[in-house]
Amino acid sequence: MSLSDAEAMTAALVLARQSFDRGEIPVGAVVLDAAGEVIASAHNERESAHDPTAHAEVVALRRAGAALGSWQLSGATLVVTLEPCTMCAGALVLARVARLVFGAWDPKAGAVGSLWDVVRDRRLNHRPQVVGGVLADDSAALLTEFFASRR
Repeated sequence: MSLSDAEAMTAALVLARQSFDRGEIPVGAVVLDAAGEVIASAHNERESAHDPTAHAEVVALRRAGAALGSWQLSGATLVVTLEPCTMCAGALVLARVARLVFGAWDPKAGAVGSLWDVVRDRRLNHRPQVVGGVLADDSAALLTEFFASRR
């Protein structure tokens, strides 16, 4: 079944909630193939994996590469509940992801327009299409709830 951006973001939000319930910052990610079918999904695993690179996006990209048997994810769409950081933005560019869809903007660490704009840097050899703000209020509310519970 081909998912719309909003449907894929809803799936990513379910993953983000699972991340929240496990004490991780609530970020979820889904990778869709060119036909809009889910090929991989993940949520943040930094705390549980003791891995600073285990952001939802990176984990989902790794799983997508394993599922496809290739590091090149040409034609794929990465859907994530929070604007990617510099590491994740760089990873999706290097993976040749065709489209990025994200929910909430991240003014403190966002690298897709907020603080930096890694994915549109003309010096890089690949620039994905970007759609920001999909179900942004839902994504932001989950993050706000998480950090409020930590204070």
